[in-house]
Amino acid sequence: MTTVLTSTRHPRVQAVRRLHRRSARAAERRFVVEGPQAVREALRYGGLTELFFTDPDDPLVAVAREQGTDLVQVDAKVLEALAETVTPQGLVGTAPLRDVPLEAALHGAPQLVVVLHEVNDPGNAGTVIRTADAAGADAVVLTAGSVDPHNGKCVRATAGSLWHLPVVAGAPADEVLAVLRRTGLQVLATSGGGADDLDDLLDDGGLVAPTAWLLGTEAHGLPEELVRQADRAVRVPLHGAAESLNLASAAAVCLYASARSQRTGR
Repeated sequence: MTTVLTSTRHPRVQAVRRLHRRSARAAERRFVVEGPQAVREALRYGGLTELFFTDPDDPLVAVAREQGTDLVQVDAKVLEALAETVTPQGLVGTAPLRDVPLEAALHGAPQLVVVLHEVNDPGNAGTVIRTADAAGADAVVLTAGSVDPHNGKCVRATAGSLWHLPVVAGAPADEVLAVLRRTGLQVLATSGGGADDLDDLLDDGGLVAPTAWLLGTEAHGLPEELVRQADRAVRVPLHGAAESLNLASAAAVCLYASARSQRTGR
């Protein structure tokens, strides 16, 4: 059965709007999923708690109905109230949080992991999650002080990748390092002044081993104490006049370098 809502003041609408706040997401253990791509991946890999839609003939509505999702038809005004984007694309849902415990995310024998330390920009964090997924990484870890990966902008920036690999949120940095070492991963910290050049590591086989890449904020990078705890401090070579790469670009370069080395064994 489909419920029809036309009032932006309806309690169900207000309940979804509250999920735009991190505290409400943490308390209710669910988050907002907006737009066709995110809704499609949520239905494919995890399921939705509820789905609000404007077009009853949308194929994703039929998929949600088959899965037993609570369906709510709304008009354009209500959809705008539910969404965070200026021009919502006809679908807004809620889903259980995707974060997993650190030990569970690194269970088994992971080969490639990325750790974001106190990264607060949701667009950057979401893009790194998407990049890690594309590079075949096994998990993404966001340390305490980082953005919530269920932040609406972050979810949209992942382009559905939030449902494709384990994401850990809010883990203490010291605990992350300890678990990485127990799991057998070498820890490589990115640093503009790092002693090791990424190209040299590629050439000498230093990226073949199971690896966790540790990245910090664009403005400040990683704190020196974390860099010292890593196995290596690695700089990405800059062959042109650019002063630096942004976080997402640096993550892409490092992750793909590791992925290629691990595939080829060199």
